[in-house]
Amino acid sequence: MTQKDKISDLIHIEQIEVFAHIGVPDDERSQPQRLTISITFWPTKHGLELGDDIGRTVDYAAVCAETKNFVHNRSDRLIETLADALASHLLEVFEIRRITIELRKFILPDVDFVSVTVTRDRSTK
Repeated sequence: MTQKDKISDLIHIEQIEVFAHIGVPDDERSQPQRLTISITFWPTKHGLELGDDIGRTVDYAAVCAETKNFVHNRSDRLIETLADALASHLLEVFEIRRITIELRKFILPDVDFVSVTVTRDRSTK
């Protein structure tokens, strides 16, 4: 294991608010629902390689914008499906080696939220 493999720099974005057509019954998907998405990702470059240059890092504002655009264009039944698809998409678009996504849905009357958490790694092709 190299020194670079031991470094575990990460970026965390807490509760991006989005609205999505999601739910098992068709009538539930007919109107957008409020979701929040928290994202933790491990960039392919660590802090020592960045030289304090934003062009060398993963721009978290761009990750937020891409997340909102991606979710807006979908109509999934399951939050598990959406979380998995979003994780795969962000791994393809950005220089990220690992990502964890927690997606929260506010649907049940006596529950704060229901959530799903997925962690995915960039494939090594």
